[in-house]
Order: sequence, then C-alpha cells, then structure tokens
Amino acid sequence: MKIISWNVNGIRAIVKKDFYRSIEKIAPDILCLQETKAQDEEVITALSPLNGYHNNYNAADRKGYSGTALLSKELPVKVTQDMGVAEHDTEGRIQCAEYESFYLVNVYVPNSGQQLLRLDYRKTWDADFLMYLKDLEKTKPVIVCGDFNVAHRAIDLKNDKANYNKTAGYTQIEIDGMDNFLSAGFVDSFRHFHPEKVAYTYWSYRFKARERNTGWRIDYFLVSNSLVDRISSVEILSEYYGSDHCPISLNIEP
Repeated sequence: MKIISWNVNGIRAIVKKDFYRSIEKIAPDILCLQETKAQDEEVITALSPLNGYHNNYNAADRKGYSGTALLSKELPVKVTQDMGVAEHDTEGRIQCAEYESFYLVNVYVPNSGQQLLRLDYRKTWDADFLMYLKDLEKTKPVIVCGDFNVAHRAIDLKNDKANYNKTAGYTQIEIDGMDNFLSAGFVDSFRHFHPEKVAYTYWSYRFKARERNTGWRIDYFLVSNSLVDRISSVEILSEYYGSDHCPISLNIEP
C-alpha cells in the first residue's frame, strides 16, 4: 500500500499545473493533502478528474484557509474529522481514516506565524494532538502524515543557526513538541530509513530557494513503533513540483 502526503498550498492553484499527471505517475493507494485552502464543494470540483478514490474533506470555517483532503482507493472502515477539542476544531486540520490494521491520520499542524504570534497556541495544539494520537493507539497502531511545520534537527533545514528560536518551524518549543511525539513511541520513519540523508520537503517561493535547495524537512510520516517492520520504504519525492512543498511517500505491507 502506497501512501502519499502532500501540502498542495491551494488545491485550486495546483490543479492548474501538472497535479493530475503527477498523481497518475505516483499512483498512490491513499493520498493525503494539506492546505487545500478551499471549501468542500471547491475541493470536490478540483479533484473530480481523479477517478477510483473514496474522497473525504475537512475544510476550515474560514474560507481560503488551511483544510485537508483524504483520498483512498480502499474504502476506510470509518473517517472522522478533527480531534474533539473545540479550540482546535475550526480550521480543518485533521482527518482520521480507520483501516483494518491501523489508523491513518492526515494532519496540517498550525504554523507559529510571523513574529511567532501563535507559538503558545502551537505548544497547546501539539500537546493535545499527541493525547489524541495516543488515545487512538489504544485501539490499533497509528500512521500520522502531513505538514508538521517543524524541522526537528539541524540536518532538517539548510540554515539552522540563523533560524533557531527566530523563525516559525525551528524554535525550541516546536522542537520539544516533536521530541514529545518520538518519546511517546512514534517513529520518524524517514529518519529511521535515512538517518544521515539531507533532504527537504519545503522551499520558500522567495530567493530561488528551491533552485538553490535552501529548504526545510517539515513533512513527516510518524508511525507507531509496532508498524515499523511492515514499512518497506519512505521517500521524499522532490522531483514533483506545483507547490512550495513536495510529496512524501510511505510503502507499507498489508
């Protein structure tokens, strides 16, 4: 089973590029999208050319903001939205698809923002999201994928010293949040397979960042430890364009 996660930075924008061709070539069994920036009916229209999937959407209350979509060839047992915490559940950031042997959570973690104005909120969100994941894990193992908006270690961004504690996505509070996920038993699957590989998933549109490979690895597949032996590969698909993020891929044996 091939699972793809991709922050598309606006579904209506990316489908005007080579998105459909890219998805046809990648051929995911499950496709998790973040930052759709559209209401459900707009996402339905944008994704209508993709055939053979069961589609689920979670739009933010605020139009043109955030939002997630989950497309699956296999019909999930059940799909639920959000984490059940009112403070967090208006921005369309979480979808959970239940399959026979695991839960798959599609997530778009809040950005701490300019001047780190949402950093305190982000700390609360990370703690509540971890509780939500651990509650799921009581029933069956969990795969959580998406844009976590944090580079975990110096290897995960080009200019670590210049950004540390100054830029959203590389503050100690956010790093601690990722540490907490891993300490709680989740595995950063890309680092498990590629412990020393320098690879990024996000590049700013400014300063020719992608051309110069001045990037960040902020998109992840975190998996319950019990699933690691079933995973055959985890890759960053940087050859695919259309967004300021590239897709990431996880293959898991049934």
